[in-house]
Amino acid sequence: MAATNAISGISLVGSLVAAGGPYSQTSHILGMVAVTAASINVVGGFLITDRMLRMFSGKTGGPKP
Repeated sequence: MAATNAISGISLVGSLVAAGGPYSQTSHILGMVAVTAASINVVGGFLITDRMLRMFSGKTGGPKP
C-alpha cells in the first residue's frame, strides 16, 4: 500500500507542475483538475491503509476509535 501511495504522490507532483507551469489556460485548468483528483487519491489511500492496519491489529494491538 505504501508503494501505491508513493506513486500517487508522484502523480500529484506532476499535476502541480502542469498546473503551475508557463502553459496555456487550458493546461492550467486541466492541471487543477489533475491536482484535485491526485489529492483525493492520496488522501483516500492513506485512509484505507489506516483502516486496514486497524482491522489487522488484535485486541492487544492498541486502542481502536
